[in-house]
Amino acid sequence: MELPKFLLADNTDFPDSVFVVHTEFPRFIINLENDEIDWLEEFDQHDQKELETETEQTIQLASDFYDREVSRYKDD
Repeated sequence: MELPKFLLADNTDFPDSVFVVHTEFPRFIINLENDEIDWLEEFDQHDQKELETETEQTIQLASDFYDREVSRYKDD
């Protein structure tokens, strides 16, 4: 199965939270309510350098994805 790079998620146990799931390396879930990140990967020292350079950009892409999706709902 091919997954999109980002997925939106919510949960009634967290009514104020919206989550974006990043399905490619480095996989993570970000809670857009408070920008808390839960990593779905285990990292070694080799990965650490790549993670540091990609994290900020990937989080921005996740936020941009959310904004795009929300704007599409508003247009309907």
